[in-house]
Amino acid sequence: AMDRISAKILDESFSTDLGGESRDFKESSSNTLFAFGLALLLVYLILSAQFESFIDPIIIIITVPMAVAGAFLSLWLFGQSWNIFSQIGTIMLIGLVTKNGILIVEFANQLKEKGANIHDAIREASVSRLRPILMTSLAIAIGALPIAMALGAAAKSRMGMGIVIVGGTTFSLVLTLFVIPAIYSYWSKEHKVNADLDESLKMALEGDKNENAK
Repeated sequence: AMDRISAKILDESFSTDLGGESRDFKESSSNTLFAFGLALLLVYLILSAQFESFIDPIIIIITVPMAVAGAFLSLWLFGQSWNIFSQIGTIMLIGLVTKNGILIVEFANQLKEKGANIHDAIREASVSRLRPILMTSLAIAIGALPIAMALGAAAKSRMGMGIVIVGGTTFSLVLTLFVIPAIYSYWSKEHKVNADLDESLKMALEGDKNENAK
């Protein structure tokens, strides 16, 4: 818009350029999408190695779009702009909100290893992990409140980052408790393979065979 206006009003001897936050936003916006995608990829690879599965990390990462939606909704409600600080807060949300899904999915997998069916496992995991999820999410939201309320000197510019963290964490908390169990019930395998249990059974069977041979 600035270039179009300057082309109509100014002659060729003048030039225009952005300054302040506008310049920072222009320089950083091109790298934000790359940083967001890279963060998602790293989280997916780490979770894939931890859970030894390609499906469970996808179930967990579904919490990220819900958090981003909550972040944009919060910015709109409080009249804040999409600037460099809100971009940083959005990238931070990737690591902050995935822990809810990790708590539920990990405990559900442990229950399946003990023989529980998939629906009982995810139901029990959601109930058992409700308190830790509430405690950690509220701690994150309350910790970011001073930033969201712009308390302190020169804190007004960082207000967007605090609103993104508080709004995204709260919005994701509410939806995670319903969305993760539903998706887990459809996508996760019925029984989780317990490698330690299988190895113990094999050793016991081999021992019985050796005793019978004697």
